[in-house]
Formats: sequence, structure tokens, C-alpha cells
Amino acid sequence: MSPHETLFRLESTPTPQHLIVDTNRLSQFELIDFPGDWDEASNNPIFLGLSCFVFVLDAQDEPYDLVLSYLTNLISKATKVNPLIHVHVFINKVDGELFLSEEAKYDCRRDIVSLVQEEMETFQGLDNVNVEYYLTSIYDHSVYESFSKVVQKLVPALNTIESLLNVLVERNGMEKAFLFDVASKLYISTDSNPVDAAGYELCSDMIDVVLDVSGIYGGRHNSESNREIEDGQKGEGEGGEQDKSVTEEEKNGYYDSESCAAIHLSNGIVLYLKEVESMLALVCLTREESFGRRGLV
Repeated sequence: MSPHETLFRLESTPTPQHLIVDTNRLSQFELIDFPGDWDEASNNPIFLGLSCFVFVLDAQDEPYDLVLSYLTNLISKATKVNPLIHVHVFINKVDGELFLSEEAKYDCRRDIVSLVQEEMETFQGLDNVNVEYYLTSIYDHSVYESFSKVVQKLVPALNTIESLLNVLVERNGMEKAFLFDVASKLYISTDSNPVDAAGYELCSDMIDVVLDVSGIYGGRHNSESNREIEDGQKGEGEGGEQDKSVTEEEKNGYYDSESCAAIHLSNGIVLYLKEVESMLALVCLTREESFGRRGLV
């Protein structure tokens, strides 16, 4: 669904909705979507079992006084029953005429952070609560990048994976490496080098390219299956019996554990994708002169 279609095709959330995410061994969690005006949330023991609490704020809906007061109250309730909970605030809709410049976006973020801190000072026990803020929009990759950072809080082996990616980047002379959940295009982990928004967007878009091209041309079973079908039709005509069972791997044979791709850009950067396991892929940015070491991946 394209971003503009969400304006009239997606309805508001009337009641809490549960979604189980289980695409690979590193992306396994439960998502609960609460309505923005659900008053019961402040008194619900659901916070007791949460690892992360994400609050989505409409940056175009000023003034922010009431919504930030509601947010601070939720933070107070959540941290009382679950002191280890991670709190994230998505400042959404930073697009359109109100946010044409980066300066306008960061001014909005600064004002919201300041107001939340003032509100938190009126509550006891919130001095040490760490709240992380993200600027997001449905018209770019900022939502994916922000949710990636939230999901990373749920990965127990995050530090180990990051260390392995650091070694990979250093030994192969790479610019950047991401470990992506292919289904959602969220990156589970990355090396310790700063994340460049443009580089992340290239890697994320590469996944779409590889899936689309693989779906059209990459069916490794296609030619064999066509021959088998022809032979089977002949055999059946002669009274022979054919095994019609098809494995799940054959159904999805165009994208599997052996999938890989490379895209050479005009600026000398190469994008390289290698499937690690089901719905988990390593996507790297490397220079042309270092691309020869890709066999180490």
C-alpha cells in the first residue's frame, strides 16, 4: 500500500489489536496497537509484560499540551509497574508545508522534548526515565529506521551480532553492514559506524528490488518444473502415475537461503545482499575495490 493510500484506506484503531510477529529467529515479538484515546490504558496492567512502549504523536496537531500530559501520565503508570520498560516517542507527520526544512523538524522535536521534561518534573520517580524521540513520516524510510531501533531493544544477542558485524566490516573493507528482517525491512542490527539515512534507504530499497526481480526471473525450479510437468503429462497419458507433492521450498524457490545479489552504483559503491536464513538477509555497502573480498561473507 502506498503512503497516500493510507489516508483513506486505513481506518482508525477502535479497540486494542494484537499482532504476533515471527518471521525469523531474531524477529519474534508481540505487538499491541492501542487507540490513541483509550483511557483504560493508564490503569491497565498490560504494562507489566511490555518490553517497549511506543507513543505516536501527531506533529501537525498543535498545541501539544493535552497529548503530552496524557503521555507523561502513561509513562508514570508504565514505569511504576515495569521500571525496565523502554519508552519511545514517534513524532509523526513531520512532512508537508509545516516542515519543509530540517530546521523546522528539529525545532519541533526540541519543543516537544522540553515540554515532556517539564511535565515529568511534576511526577515523582521519573528523574531517571530515559525517553527516546524519533522524527517520522510515512513518505520516507524514517518510520522503518525508527521501528528498527525499537525492535533492537528486543534482541537479546544484539551486542554479539553487532560485534560480529564490526569484524565483518573491518576485515572486508566495507562501508556499512545491516542485518535485515526481509519481511518488514527493519534492520535487526548494524555495525557501530553511524547510520547514514541515504545508505539505509538504498539497502532497504535493494530488498524490494531483489524480491521483485527474483519473483520474475529467479525461480531456480522453473525450468526443471516445466520439464517435469511435460514429462508427467506424457506419463499420465501412458497410464503412469506422477508424484504431485510440492515442497514449501519449491513453492518459494525464487527466494531462499542461496539468494544473493549485487548492485553496482555509478559512484563506485556496491550494494551486496546475501540471505542468511529464512527472511533474514545481510545487506552491505562496500567500495568497488573491496568487492572482491565478498567471498568472506
